[in-house]
Order: sequence, then structure tokens, then C-alpha cells
Amino acid sequence: MRRWRERKAVKSKKRKAEGKYSFWDGLTDVLIWVPELIILPFRLVYLLVRLFGRVFRDGFDSI
Repeated sequence: MRRWRERKAVKSKKRKAEGKYSFWDGLTDVLIWVPELIILPFRLVYLLVRLFGRVFRDGFDSI
């Protein structure tokens, strides 16, 4: 999947530079990035909870 995204990005940039950027290219770009932007805050909260949990656990171990 990562290679597909990279190839898609290269194609999109090339088409955009040539002026051949179509509606479908824009739609696929949006469909790829919107889910990532929606999931990102949940990932960050999850990582912060894990971080604070580890800090508290390690803090109590040293007491």
C-alpha cells in the first residue's frame, strides 16, 4: 500500500505540473487523507495515555 501511495503521489504531482490534474485525482487524494486526519487525534490521545501510564508506573516502582 505504501508503494501505491508513493507512486500515486508522484503521478499526481506530475499531472498537476502538466495541468492534467483531473477530478478523480483530487477525489482519490481526498479519500486517502481524510481518514488519516480523522484517526490522528485518537492516535495522539492513545499515545499520551500510554506515556502517562508508563511514567506513573515507573515513578511508583522507584518509591
